[in-house]
Amino acid sequence: MRAGDVVSLPGDQGEGSALYRIDRVDLAELQQIEAVRIDPEVYMPSPLSDELVGLRPFVAPVPVYPLFMDLPLLTGDEVPHAPYIAASANPWPGSVALYSSLTDQNYGLNTILPIRSTIGSTRSQMSRARAGLVDRGEAVEVKLISGRLESVDRDALLSGANLAAIGDGSSDNWEVFQFQNAEMIAPQTYLLSGRLRGQAGSDGLMPDVWPAGSQFVLLNSIPLQIDLSRNLRRVVQNYRIGPAARPVDDPSFRQLERAFDGNGLRPYAPVHLRAVRQTNGELRITWLRRTRIDGDSWDPIEVPLGEESESYLLRVVQSGEVLRERVLAAPIYSYSSAAQTADGVAGPFTLEVAQISATYGAGLVGRIEVPAP
Repeated sequence: MRAGDVVSLPGDQGEGSALYRIDRVDLAELQQIEAVRIDPEVYMPSPLSDELVGLRPFVAPVPVYPLFMDLPLLTGDEVPHAPYIAASANPWPGSVALYSSLTDQNYGLNTILPIRSTIGSTRSQMSRARAGLVDRGEAVEVKLISGRLESVDRDALLSGANLAAIGDGSSDNWEVFQFQNAEMIAPQTYLLSGRLRGQAGSDGLMPDVWPAGSQFVLLNSIPLQIDLSRNLRRVVQNYRIGPAARPVDDPSFRQLERAFDGNGLRPYAPVHLRAVRQTNGELRITWLRRTRIDGDSWDPIEVPLGEESESYLLRVVQSGEVLRERVLAAPIYSYSSAAQTADGVAGPFTLEVAQISATYGAGLVGRIEVPAP
């Protein structure tokens, strides 16, 4: 036997034969052999995948498109004073981070948006319609940046499906509405019809026309409320928003300054305003209040007040000038002919009534036009 040969010898304790590799042979009066036990399987190549590692092409981060929305209470479970943030980008960076700071220094993480929102803009106008009834007017065309829309049946519509917001892009001017039909007419372009307008008390913000180019946001579970302390209502803060994988000082981040009223605390506009002129020239003015909290039940005789106390602000306006302003504790007011003369009322004028919150102040306004006597 020579060095390099492999021999088989009985194993220890009846393990069977074992292989040994001869490393050294000494020839003298006795033949001395040094060998090392080996296992051939150790030297067999392991199976390796022939697939190559896939390399993703580099995509430079782009600024995201954010929209702040200071909305009324939608479900009642929200933080009343905290606004929503919706964001989109093409391409979407995977997740978006919102940072906030009072002083434009030492930004802290505020909110993470893991999914892009369904955001778009209108390509046709949407005219004013009566709240509480289905708006059967001309369909409004919406072009989306991303996402998709779908139609629902009437039961789903009345249960709150397809809730959306339309506005001018500012944080506090949003009308909340619903739509039943979403007809796709081009890639990411839809015609929305069968609408319920002025939802969640936003009828007080409904203009005569939402023009083409108005912002559209689908209010599903993707837009999130930001973290905002109650004491920071109406305080200007600095925000930076951009890809979550990038540092806050990355050029892809956008910087914004915003202050929010906390419109979840805002009272709804009163309804059913009436001004009945008496034989002596006095105007008897009445209205009905609304509540922003627990107002859906039909069982109570009256809806909950929803505020600390019942209080209203009444204004008499003519040609844009406020002639009279009164704070009232009941939904009724008598405007005497002598008071009308003292105010200089001549010709038709406008009556405006708003419910007052001790926390928020005067809410949205209900108004009627009063003709000349």
